[in-house]
Amino acid sequence: MIKFSLKCAENHSFDSWFQSAASFEKLARAGLVTCAECGSTDVTKGIMAPSVQSARDAAHATRTLAAPETAAQHAIATLREKVEASSEYVGTDFARKARAMHEGTAPERAIYGEARIDDARKLVEDGVPILPLPFRPARKVN
Repeated sequence: MIKFSLKCAENHSFDSWFQSAASFEKLARAGLVTCAECGSTDVTKGIMAPSVQSARDAAHATRTLAAPETAAQHAIATLREKVEASSEYVGTDFARKARAMHEGTAPERAIYGEARIDDARKLVEDGVPILPLPFRPARKVN
């Protein structure tokens, strides 16, 4: 796997992982590499420097997520904080619990979680008020 720094025609910068340099080229030519901010498929690799780390440094390194840089990234981070603070994470049981609340067999409360696309589609078709989130829920580990 290789991580590339990418830039779109609108000058938005972002990083993404690819199996190889050749796979990036193939996906980019097919229009399958898109900017997460504007959706542009006119994406090019930016200037990159290799990340070299000694074995001793690697053993003590901690991984942190990049801080939001753009207004859209800040908005998504703020939304995530609000959702996680005011809702219960129900994991992959989301569709069943949302349906039960809609049918009145479970008490209503704010929940978020994960659902397969076909289950989410059935909820929408049945009038269950759900909304896809623009982020993946953090996995809760006990």
